[in-house]
Amino acid sequence: MEGRDGGLSAAEWLNSASEDELTRAFKEFGDEPKGSRLAREVIHRRENRPLESSDDLVGAIRKVLGPRSGAPEFARLFQAVRIAVNDELDGLARALPALRDRLTPGGVLAVIDYHSGEDRLAKHAFREWSSSCICPPKQLQCTCRGRPLGLPLTKKALSATTEETARNTRARSAHLRCWRKAQ
Repeated sequence: MEGRDGGLSAAEWLNSASEDELTRAFKEFGDEPKGSRLAREVIHRRENRPLESSDDLVGAIRKVLGPRSGAPEFARLFQAVRIAVNDELDGLARALPALRDRLTPGGVLAVIDYHSGEDRLAKHAFREWSSSCICPPKQLQCTCRGRPLGLPLTKKALSATTEETARNTRARSAHLRCWRKAQ
């Protein structure tokens, strides 16, 4: 069972990841407060037999979050597994500065994200690039670039309107942030 790019499949990752890796994925990528309990449940279940299907993960989720957990929880936690397996946030973290460096002066970088982890990366990158000094606070003299690389064009992430979401339900989780490179 290989993933699409030859890496681990979701089932292989769930059956081999450490408790810390599982906890991190469920908490950071799935925004799940009970991520450590869910990680322990996955490990407990795989000791008896490997997790092989999505129903196996659904069973673990229901055991931890309760029988009334449903589609929103499943979607969030399956997304967390996908992000962990595909290493998606690291790819975005590498892409953002590369895209910034390719912009011409005055060029605009627009990022549409669909997950709080992606939004957090874009927000922090834009904030750092817009600061005139990024030296540690206790450093006596500035040794960094000493000027902002550009300015954000959106103070907060822009979200789809109610009308847009009614036309396209997938737009409900989209957030847009824009940043302009200095002249």
